[in-house]
Amino acid sequence: MNQYLSISPEVQEALQAGKPVVALESTIISHGMPYPQNVETALRVEQTIRDNGAVPATIAILGGKLKAGCTAEEIEYLGKKGTEITKASRRDLPVLLARGADGATTVTTTMIIAAMAGIRVFATGGIGGVHRGAQQTFDISADLEELAQTPVMVICAGAKSILDLGLTLEYLETKGVPVIGYRTDELPAFYTRHSGFRVDYRIDSPEELAAAFRAKTDCGLKGGMLVTNPIPEQYSMPEDVINAAIRQALAEADKKGVHGKQCTPFLLAKVKELTGGDSLEANIRLVLNNARLAALTATALSEL
Repeated sequence: MNQYLSISPEVQEALQAGKPVVALESTIISHGMPYPQNVETALRVEQTIRDNGAVPATIAILGGKLKAGCTAEEIEYLGKKGTEITKASRRDLPVLLARGADGATTVTTTMIIAAMAGIRVFATGGIGGVHRGAQQTFDISADLEELAQTPVMVICAGAKSILDLGLTLEYLETKGVPVIGYRTDELPAFYTRHSGFRVDYRIDSPEELAAAFRAKTDCGLKGGMLVTNPIPEQYSMPEDVINAAIRQALAEADKKGVHGKQCTPFLLAKVKELTGGDSLEANIRLVLNNARLAALTATALSEL
């Protein structure tokens, strides 16, 4: 067993018994939403997974340990500390572990820790991708590289609409990552159901998602699988409203020189401000929707 890995008793028992387990990230708690909504949402997401037959495993770095399965008290701690906790990507892990520090896991680090623990399905809000203007900045999320090498199915509401979605799909194609639309032929764009870009394949049931992932791993094919699950229709935001807010947020980020790991939290906070909080409600609803699908898929995968 990895000396840095700490699996909660509940998650360990489920894994040993072959029960379905769903990984959850912690950056959405510490950097994605304000307190106390972040903690309330994290606990609702865990309960949604339980209600649909699986065991939740919220993942974080606490005291220099890679935690697969956080307690309610640990989730409260992450929520209260908020942005004081390091947003931890792959490059941050060695120093945080050596220092015995805390870290909120991104999509990248959640995939890494989930794979170490033997968890195959992960639910999140949206993945990172190729940023707008990346031709000049080379700003490309580490999430895409992780999807190319780590064998975890990531269920999300698409790439965040603050990104260049066309280039993100091109990058994933180059890396051989299957991009699946759940009951849709079109890539959802996080806050909205439509982007104008097509996914690689449409799949209409958790059972077929599980079968496709099982076939991929059985063949020894490297990397994960990206499942894009559109935000429910009633919570989808008007495309013109969200796109106008994103354009304004991007202009302000450029003016203030915001870049790197601070870029996404800044843009999401600004979009929330510009939409009067509607984007936060949309964010919560899409995460709950992804958690439900992840639990059903993990259950189907455990039965294969």
